[in-house]
Amino acid sequence: MDKGAMEQIVQQQVLKAAEVVENQLDAEIDRLDHMDADEMEIIRQRRLAAMKKGQEQKREWLGAGHGVYTEIPGEKEFFTECKKSKNVVCHFYRESTFRCKIVDKHLDILAKKHIETRFLKIDAEKSPFLTQRLKIVVLPTLALIQEGKSKDYIVGFDDIGGTDDFPTEMLEWRLGCSGVIEYNGNLSEPPLAGKPKTNLLGPKSKKIIRGRDDDEDSDSDLD
Repeated sequence: MDKGAMEQIVQQQVLKAAEVVENQLDAEIDRLDHMDADEMEIIRQRRLAAMKKGQEQKREWLGAGHGVYTEIPGEKEFFTECKKSKNVVCHFYRESTFRCKIVDKHLDILAKKHIETRFLKIDAEKSPFLTQRLKIVVLPTLALIQEGKSKDYIVGFDDIGGTDDFPTEMLEWRLGCSGVIEYNGNLSEPPLAGKPKTNLLGPKSKKIIRGRDDDEDSDSDLD
């Protein structure tokens, strides 16, 4: 088959597809034009019911503490909060670890944006049972909990760009990949490319040593 004949076939297929779409659109317009008052009222009531349900769900989330990035005092509260909310992001932190403060800044932003998810933080050194049970070794670690069960972990910054200057959108995308937030972007493509780098806590010197309390600029081991 020569090139001209092939192009003609392709054009015919495109025209047929366009005709099908146009016919479907015409049929929908015709249906709406001939819809009587009762049918319109049914649609309106369905939309109102959906809006009301959404508002009720929002109030329920806010009543459970959603919308605020919250520190919980101990392990008992961790289990209580995970039972109250379907989706939970819990930051295991240590006060002396610099990167935990970076995570705090991002999670505070995301907690306000994604009220469908509970955002928590807990002091890892004061939670030995939890850290052992969840195998928390490196700080910061985010435990992603869904329906009371650990679903995924974000350990350090490797999954979110491998840099201290990652944008909030990068962490949001990573949480979306785990399904613990309602993410509206493209999960197949991380948003890091082309984003300007901004350090939320200001400029600092870089270190490459993984350490403990005296190495605040690196992911730090818990033990």
